[in-house]
Amino acid sequence: MPAIPASIPRVAPRADSAPRSGQALSVLVVSTLAFTVCFMVWMMFGVIGIPIKKALNLNATEFGLLTAMPVLTGSLIRVPLGIWTDRFGGRIVMAVLMACTVPAIWLMAYATAYWHFLVIGLFVGLAGGSFSVGTPYVARWFPKNKQGFAMGVYGAGNSGAAVNKFIAPALVVGFGWAVVPQVYAAVMLGTVVLFWMFSHSDPKHLVPSNVTFGQQLKALKDPKVLKYCQYYSIVFGGYVALSLWMVQYYVGEFGLDIRVAALLAACFSLPGGVLRAVGGWLSDKYGAHSVTWWVMWVSWVCLFLLSYPQTDFTVLTVNGARSFHIGLNVYGFTALMFALGVAFAFGKASVFKYISDEYPSNIGAISGIVGLAGGLGGFVLPILFGALVDLTGIRSSAFMLMYGVVWVSLIWMYFTEVRRTEVMGRHVPA
Repeated sequence: MPAIPASIPRVAPRADSAPRSGQALSVLVVSTLAFTVCFMVWMMFGVIGIPIKKALNLNATEFGLLTAMPVLTGSLIRVPLGIWTDRFGGRIVMAVLMACTVPAIWLMAYATAYWHFLVIGLFVGLAGGSFSVGTPYVARWFPKNKQGFAMGVYGAGNSGAAVNKFIAPALVVGFGWAVVPQVYAAVMLGTVVLFWMFSHSDPKHLVPSNVTFGQQLKALKDPKVLKYCQYYSIVFGGYVALSLWMVQYYVGEFGLDIRVAALLAACFSLPGGVLRAVGGWLSDKYGAHSVTWWVMWVSWVCLFLLSYPQTDFTVLTVNGARSFHIGLNVYGFTALMFALGVAFAFGKASVFKYISDEYPSNIGAISGIVGLAGGLGGFVLPILFGALVDLTGIRSSAFMLMYGVVWVSLIWMYFTEVRRTEVMGRHVPA
């Protein structure tokens, strides 16, 4: 009797591939939806903070602290959430996390004093920790060569910042700011139900129970992790900070209505979220280093131009005094913000491609600490933006600060990556 060809037994695993690929796609879609809603809630103060600022007569620093409070909690909880995702699975952690935010979002509508908003904002900020849950949860459903794209698609949920700018201003103008948290609480509750219905779990994705938290965190001693934290503090932290800051910037700098200001601010927030998937694809194709290097240079150019304040000066010429004005109009400013949003979108994906390449078995913990750094950037920057405006009276000082942060990233990358890359010889990268 002739021997059965060795290739025939491989038919059996193939039968499971279709259901698994369907589950992976379902997980990706519903997780991205959940993250979009979480990010929309996380950025809520970027719009409703404007009428609250007026009602409470807040200065720029107090407004920066108000917008930043949810970012603080969402940042600090990222490390434990990433570890719990490795331990218990992303499905249960994400569902519980979203459910816990619903009461706090609803209570926001009844706050009256400044400290009420700060305290409730801390609990609303739990929604921001969803990134460290969904990133490892989604990545493990896909093969290594598609993880950058999958994480990029999930990360496109950052576009929730733009969704907030489309929905919240209309609600504020039509019904008052207090309606916004009530609507958002209902949306979050519905998202919890949808997520639980269409997500899946796989025991193979869990870190073995005999692995301790300490063992998971050992990789954090790697100095490369600190470098990725620096990168992420600008591409994500800067994105969060500017998403919170831009509506009131447009209102103050160009005298626009809140609805028009939010629409123009979405020109930064929307590409900064949606195009993250493209950044993931580019990172898979060209590598995390190449994409991140160009992201930093594009950001450097944009922030340099955005930093220049509106300036009037007089020059004494041979024909007498002549006055000049230098400054960006609303169209040039918005175009630069759009380019910066695209760069940040690519950078957010490329930084996490570094992580999936170098820490495949510890994505949860590493993404948690890097996400923490990015979130803390998003917490500190709005406060510093406000302090600089109060100190200097120059609104574009926010971009001056971020310009300096990008310089740090470029110098660090040059000395740790670029100078170590051979451009001639046998070891030149393909």
